[in-house]
Amino acid sequence: MTNSIEFLNSVNQMFDKSAKLLSLRKDLATKIKLANSTYTVNFGVKLRNKFHTFTGFRCVHSEHNEPVKGGIRYSLGASQNEVEALAALMSYKCSLMDLPFGGSKGALIIDPNAWKQEELERITRRFTYELAKRDLIHPSQNVPGPDMGTDENVMAWIADEYRRLNPTEIDSLACVTGKPISKGGVHGRTEATGRGVYYAINELLSYPKDCKKIKLSPHIEDQKIIIQGFGNVGYYAAKFLSEDGAKIITIIEKDGSVVNETGIDIESLKKHFDKKRTFVGFDGFTTTRKRFLSKECDILIPAAVENVINKKNAKNIKAKLIVEAANGPVTSEANSILQKKGISVLPDFYANSGGVIVSYFEWVKNLSKMRYGLMQEREEEKRQSSLVSALELMTDKSFPNDLKDKVIKGSTEIDLVRSGLEEKMSEGYSNIHEKFHSNKKIKDFRTAGMVIAIKKIADAYSYLGI
Repeated sequence: MTNSIEFLNSVNQMFDKSAKLLSLRKDLATKIKLANSTYTVNFGVKLRNKFHTFTGFRCVHSEHNEPVKGGIRYSLGASQNEVEALAALMSYKCSLMDLPFGGSKGALIIDPNAWKQEELERITRRFTYELAKRDLIHPSQNVPGPDMGTDENVMAWIADEYRRLNPTEIDSLACVTGKPISKGGVHGRTEATGRGVYYAINELLSYPKDCKKIKLSPHIEDQKIIIQGFGNVGYYAAKFLSEDGAKIITIIEKDGSVVNETGIDIESLKKHFDKKRTFVGFDGFTTTRKRFLSKECDILIPAAVENVINKKNAKNIKAKLIVEAANGPVTSEANSILQKKGISVLPDFYANSGGVIVSYFEWVKNLSKMRYGLMQEREEEKRQSSLVSALELMTDKSFPNDLKDKVIKGSTEIDLVRSGLEEKMSEGYSNIHEKFHSNKKIKDFRTAGMVIAIKKIADAYSYLGI
């Protein structure tokens, strides 16, 4: 509980710091900062011949845009404070990245691994009923998505239960994102947060001024990276960064770490981890965990839980750049210590926004009832094929076979999703960069991003007459 209070306080302290720079009226700043509402539900499900009571939460932080958006996590450590902190971050994330959502978050206090699949489905459906009958799941009011401890199966159960409760709702599939493809999901959602982290790092490296300030080489191949957490986000970030030439020299998990100074083979580690659910036995494994956070590297990517870098260990961090792939991994106090040490931080509400960006694409797809690429894929292929034929005719030479298929191929859904994600990450970083370098009072990327996000929310409330 103390940890979650610290998390919420950190988010609010960072808000206060940025709100002062905007000279917001105190009453308006308070309105933006505080959660609109938090609903707590205690419900029973009969399992294994007795009633089990579960406690769940759904917080709506800001309704300056609707629907509100935010994942549902299944965790024994879930609490109201944690949910309110995460919901606030969702508000700032959606605002910064120009997504038409307010911020929300949900959680269920449960260990998902302690229950069989069919039991977890019954619990999820019951939780869905409790939220949906209060419009805390609704395609135009409140749209959950996956988070820690939940996956596409859980999202499919939520979508199906919502449809059962609302059989005449034509947009019922849009009540939740992160669904399987066969149930209205979008290609690229599973990898989205990790790919977004990869795009975020590449965006920063494309700005010489920022690389010089951070003392980073502008080339991805020169980066030595440490990742804390090898779940969905950590794996995909490691995969895309290593495929682009970066060296992942250490990956930290709860039972130990894997170290390889020449670069870890990510796919081999993934196969080992999927099979054994542990790093034990993999080449380079060590039971050491904590001290690797302070190991010298170019980029440190905390991709697990909140408050990992705090006032106790921040002074020992030796990375040049920290990229927050998790929500709230750096506390407010740690952020100040890192700033004094000259260590830059790409904040969570930018760096890990890939998940909600692609969830937005899925929501739009569900509302339109049409997959991306359907209307233009074949037309693109015909045009590109005609262009290749024209070039061959004009030059009297054959087009290289290894390039021909790539040039002719029309854009599929995953091509368009990845393109859209890259554009949004580029746009988001450009805005942060511009704000950071245009205001001498802004000393770090987090404050720059927060100032942009808060200003947009304040403007929205102003237009609403609040």
